[in-house]
This record gives sequence, C-alpha cells and structure tokens, in this order.
Amino acid sequence: MLNERLNWRYATKKMDAARKVPDEKIAAILEAIRLAPTSSGLQPFEVFVVTNPDVRAKIRAAAFDQAQVTEASHLLVFAAWDNYTEARIDGVVADIVAQRGPEAEAAVAGYYAQLKGMYLPRSAEENFQHAARQAYIAFGLAVTAAAFEEVDATPMEGFDPAKVDEILGLTAKGLRSVTLLPLGYRAADGDWLVGQKKVRRDLDQLVSEVA
Repeated sequence: MLNERLNWRYATKKMDAARKVPDEKIAAILEAIRLAPTSSGLQPFEVFVVTNPDVRAKIRAAAFDQAQVTEASHLLVFAAWDNYTEARIDGVVADIVAQRGPEAEAAVAGYYAQLKGMYLPRSAEENFQHAARQAYIAFGLAVTAAAFEEVDATPMEGFDPAKVDEILGLTAKGLRSVTLLPLGYRAADGDWLVGQKKVRRDLDQLVSEVA
C-alpha cells in the first residue's frame, strides 16, 4: 500500500487553486513530521504552515516565481535551528523529564551533557548543517505522509533562503529556512508531468549487499 502511494506521487507542477486540503489531512501530515526520527531526539527545526495569501506571494517571488507556492492549498516551510545552544539542549532534556517523569533525568543527563561537549564548541554553520539534515528527515516523511493521504506535494529547494528568512522573521527566532513543501491537489490540466512514467534507477543499480 505504501509503495503504491509512493509510486502515485510526483513533484506536482501545477496545483488546483480551487481545491483545499481538509484540515484532518494536514494534521496527519504534521503529526508525521512531529514523529520523525532525529539525531538524539533533538528535533532541531520548526515548520511554518503558511496560508496567508500576501505572505505566500512574497515567498513565491523568493522562489523564482514557482506557481505552486501560491496555488497550493497550504505551504509548509521547514526551518532549522541556526545553532545548538545549551538552552536548546536543556529544553530537550526538560521535555523528556516532563513526559517520562523525574526519574528519567538521571538516565539522560549524562548523555546530553556529552552532547553539549560535542556540539557547543562547533561553529554555528556546522551545527546548522547538522540541524538541516534532521529537518530533511522530517521533510521526507512529510512527502511520504502526503502521498499516503493522497495529497499532492512539490518538494522545493529552489528558493532564496535569506529572503524567506526575512519574510517570516526567522532570524529573530534563531532559525534558517531549509525547504518548502506546497501541499494541494494536482490540476486537471496544465501539468506537463502528470501521467508520466516514474523514472528511478533499478534496484540492482541502487542497492549493494554487503554480506
């Protein structure tokens, strides 16, 4: 079933602006993002669900006028932490304790102290790149969840991150934009890619077994 949905999906080139994705489907996609695995459970990113037409028009201009940004039902912007800080890592520990109970602190405190020793001396750029890779894990799950919900999506890296950061005020939040994901429904016509055979490398070209 899952592979059938993944074969169904494609990078939709034209969205039907008149069709809106139901709230429950958006919620399911966002929950998949929330449940995505990340290194040390840090979840070092945030997701912005942009529906405001004026904001989306500005983002479209920063995304080389890709029409899906404004024609889609919803636009997700994935933004990674610009750096790891002691406060951010302590916040993860606090969440663990809040959900698992006070006894959990003794079990995880040493591990996250070691993590601070590794991450905090690194440059902000190195830490951002690590955080961005974690955001990509969730981004991939969002694309998968959208396919499972029969919602079309267009994964996008083609945009000016600095401009999107400015539009959404991300710098003040300690974030940097990483990817965009318009969500909606494919248009009945005007999409050159719809109905085209999916082209992927054969499995024996992609996978090597090390026995």
